[in-house]
Amino acid sequence: MDGLTAAITSAFHQEWGRVVATLIRMTGDWDLAEECAQDAVARALERWPRDGIPANPGAWLTTTARNRALNVLRRSATESAKLRELAMLNDASGGDVDPFPDERLRLIFTCCHPALSLEGRVALTLRTLTGLTTAEIARAFLVSESTMAQRLVRTKRKIRTAGIPYRVPPAHLFAERTTGVLGVLYLLFTEGYAASSGPDPLRPDLCAEAIHLCRMLSRLMPDEPEALGLLSLLLLQHSRRAARIDAAGDLVSLSDQDRSLWDAAAITEGRTLLETAATHGSRGPYQIQAAIAACHADAPDAASTDWPQITALYTRLLALTPTPVICLNHAVAVSMSEGPAAALPLVDALTGQLPGYHLLPATRADLLRRLGRHPEAATAYHEALAQAHTDPERRYLTRRLAECLEQAD
Repeated sequence: MDGLTAAITSAFHQEWGRVVATLIRMTGDWDLAEECAQDAVARALERWPRDGIPANPGAWLTTTARNRALNVLRRSATESAKLRELAMLNDASGGDVDPFPDERLRLIFTCCHPALSLEGRVALTLRTLTGLTTAEIARAFLVSESTMAQRLVRTKRKIRTAGIPYRVPPAHLFAERTTGVLGVLYLLFTEGYAASSGPDPLRPDLCAEAIHLCRMLSRLMPDEPEALGLLSLLLLQHSRRAARIDAAGDLVSLSDQDRSLWDAAAITEGRTLLETAATHGSRGPYQIQAAIAACHADAPDAASTDWPQITALYTRLLALTPTPVICLNHAVAVSMSEGPAAALPLVDALTGQLPGYHLLPATRADLLRRLGRHPEAATAYHEALAQAHTDPERRYLTRRLAECLEQAD
């Protein structure tokens, strides 16, 4: 990737959510906002090779997209009221006092209005906030692309027809949107922590953005323990970023990571937030997941990991959120605390529940490999390879498959 393409790609990833959120606030038109943001990126590809990369690529994209939206509205006589509103917003923007000025937070709260379905809330926010394609979001939700496309259309239509306002709501309305907002930030971080597609397995920009927005949310809701728990979880997970990829760009498993590369400051902050959340009395799913991450952070090496405690925490998490993915993670913990033979029936019980989710056959393959059942493990690795979406994941699985084939001979 040359410097120009890298600059445009970086600007797209870092600024997409801000550009779209700003345009939605200005125009009230979700589709127009995305169209104008895409047009700005296309113009960057056309002009930057000729004029050079601007000093502030994000500001350039925002200005270009805003001007494009303004031109579209001017051509429509029926949008004169929106133009007047736009002018008023631009004139007043310098004097507004807003303790949470990030437009992306308004976007999240708007998408997470209780009148919208939970699935629609999260999917639309990911689409507008990150620029993920419909196919990528569908993979994150383990549904077909057509199903996700219909879900996004229905959600946008509901926002228009119901007149849902684009704003951070009054404090007394926070509670009814908490689950959706936290879910959005969690999935935003997850896409950065383990990208659903593309040549790179990590997108640190998305992780950093999720952490930034979660900090803002925790300031908005200082007495919400799950907001603190989520921020703790994100920091503890993100603390491993420098150790998760080797010099060749390949994934490094948790057990093989150089723990001296882990971010000690992020771990300390994550632990402190988790302790603060615990003082509120209730312990929700994000706090439990943060406690699991803290167990890994507390272990000086892989062999010292308290797997029985992690298994117990996953058992508690399952009681709150008995999803197939949590069941799979629980099975992995069982395999480490009780052995692969104890975990294999738990994984086999998930057959058919996670279509297209490569980690299910990959986990089964790993258990079979550890049990010495190499021909069966090779078959499972083949299945996982067919479902993996990133190059580093495929390389990792290919290496494991080669090991199993060698042992099977």
